[in-house]
Amino acid sequence: MRLNKIILITILFSVNSFAEVIRFDVISLESPAFEGRVFGDVGQYQKITAKVTIAVDPKHVLNQGIVDIDIAPVNDDGFVEAIADVVILMPMDLHKGNKRIFYEVLNRGDKISLILLNDGKWNDYYEDLDAGNGHLMNEGYSIVWSGWQGDMPSEKNQMGLQVPTISGVTGLVSDEIIFNHDFNPFVATLSYPAASLDASKSKLTVRHRQKNKRSSPEDLKFEFFSDQRSGIKPYTNKQITIYRPKGYDASAIYEFVYEAKDPKVMGLAFASVRDIVSFLRYEKEDTVGNSNPLLIKGKPSTIYAYGLGISQSGRFVRDFLYQGFNQDEKKRMVFDGLIPDVAGSRKTWVNFRFSQPGRWSQEHVAHLQPGDQFPFTYSVIKDHLTGKTDGIMKRCLETNTCPKVFHTDTATEFWQGRSSLVVTDTRGQDIDLPENVRAYYMPSTPHSEVKVEPYHLNYCQYTVNTLHNGGPMRALLHALDLWVSDGVTPPESQFPSHSNGTLVDFDQKKIGFPNIPEVSFPNVINDIEVTDYSVIPAKEGMPYPIFIPKVDVDGNDYGGIRLPDIDIPIATYVGWNIGSEGFAKGSLCGGVGSYIPFPRTRLERIQTGDPRLSIQERYRTKKEYIEKIRIASEALKNRRFLLEIDSNLYVNDAMQRDIGLNK
Repeated sequence: MRLNKIILITILFSVNSFAEVIRFDVISLESPAFEGRVFGDVGQYQKITAKVTIAVDPKHVLNQGIVDIDIAPVNDDGFVEAIADVVILMPMDLHKGNKRIFYEVLNRGDKISLILLNDGKWNDYYEDLDAGNGHLMNEGYSIVWSGWQGDMPSEKNQMGLQVPTISGVTGLVSDEIIFNHDFNPFVATLSYPAASLDASKSKLTVRHRQKNKRSSPEDLKFEFFSDQRSGIKPYTNKQITIYRPKGYDASAIYEFVYEAKDPKVMGLAFASVRDIVSFLRYEKEDTVGNSNPLLIKGKPSTIYAYGLGISQSGRFVRDFLYQGFNQDEKKRMVFDGLIPDVAGSRKTWVNFRFSQPGRWSQEHVAHLQPGDQFPFTYSVIKDHLTGKTDGIMKRCLETNTCPKVFHTDTATEFWQGRSSLVVTDTRGQDIDLPENVRAYYMPSTPHSEVKVEPYHLNYCQYTVNTLHNGGPMRALLHALDLWVSDGVTPPESQFPSHSNGTLVDFDQKKIGFPNIPEVSFPNVINDIEVTDYSVIPAKEGMPYPIFIPKVDVDGNDYGGIRLPDIDIPIATYVGWNIGSEGFAKGSLCGGVGSYIPFPRTRLERIQTGDPRLSIQERYRTKKEYIEKIRIASEALKNRRFLLEIDSNLYVNDAMQRDIGLNK
């Protein structure tokens, strides 16, 4: 009897030591999803909504790098738990699926991959998923999302991760606040609860621009927010009321430095993605007997797993790989292929004490966000400014768990995300990427992934560039799958470089941008320096060299994967926009680009002094324009950057477009 008991205890300990997903609780099942829509030969899909509990061993070598995991609360087994929201879209008949997981890292709790890869509409906070053209479903993917952001509430369609709070821990925190409006006073929510409501222990400063000196004018005041009228106990330690000073515009930068308390173990984000994907890929059931939903005849059906991150989540993907989480606790590879999209050279502010995962460094906003420091590229290289040797792939190389990587960037990332550092060393010289990495550039396209008509924002000077990269991104996912599954070599990297003359200094003449009437070329860029974060505010040191893609005579970028709309243009499309009057005028305006239409006629061009040829001078008829778009689309397809199913994608768009020409 005693021997049996010892054996049972040993078995349970062995299972728990590696059973990272301890509960996979299905909350709801929508079957079929999308009102019963049928997707090609795959058929109908179903949607599973679940709560998944992971248990992370704080003593395991793969987890010891998670900040504060050593002081986090543990369960009876000594493991640290977290609970993730999970949604899975899967074929109702898994036999008809392609036996591949397509995992999207959520962007601030939102699912946006269907917008990029399915040309779907924006599924915002209040709306459910839009299947769009159904591409991922037609291909048979099991599409998985899981909450990873520990400060993101689980509500409506947003998904979060419940992580432990470290009670009693305090520390100095800096919150940057930009209102983009003129309301006065205004209530701002803090990232963490203040440890003290004594205003003298906190400091509020204001400045016009990132590089300006911080100041505290006499009429700049704050108080911890208290709304006694509500009859509810005021939430005073998480909000402040700011009384704004005179002379500062709507986009002034307010910085509140305060002693905060109760940080969260945000680094569990990486472990949660690792463990959930690994469970779905390799395991049959959780520790209480709940089945893995991706089983066929009682066995895991997944052959390959691919991960995509867009913007914030693209930075997460790079950081996930950098911090060694593509290996699970059984030493198995988690993702076979990863696509960090519109991430630039950045990582994330996640695995830190008092982290702020929602921030992203821009020229005017959150410029000093931690997490963006060296290394910048995938190759292991030496930083001549700090003496460090490192690379995004350093850890996976040591464990032989490096995936195939397609790094994809748009024009905005060169201005706001320092993309040149992906393909240059810290002296600014071209470098070779590892054999398992490709870098693809989408010239003249913006950071945003939404397919809509150009529009205007009141805080940006120029009409917003809304070119959409759905076609090439679908082709790249197909190429990544062929590379992983069949060893088919993908197209070579298509990225600006010094060697081919498409990467140049940040200088209008060297870039070649034309002098377009009523258009100001930016005089700022989101640079980066060796930064000391041990002090608040952080102290910047020596700068890294940043470069920009060269443009053609129209101002459109050379090289890369040029959309037909860039090869056969009706406008100048750029990755930057500039703050308008009253909104940090002259600063880089967020993550949007600019759409600057060509003159319609030769007369208009001459009258305005525009150096760019008019539409009338480029295309004699609308039919000629459409035919040129068709030829450019065919060329893109021949280069393997457009699928056969998308052959007419840009032609159809061109047919609907009014360019001021007769048929």
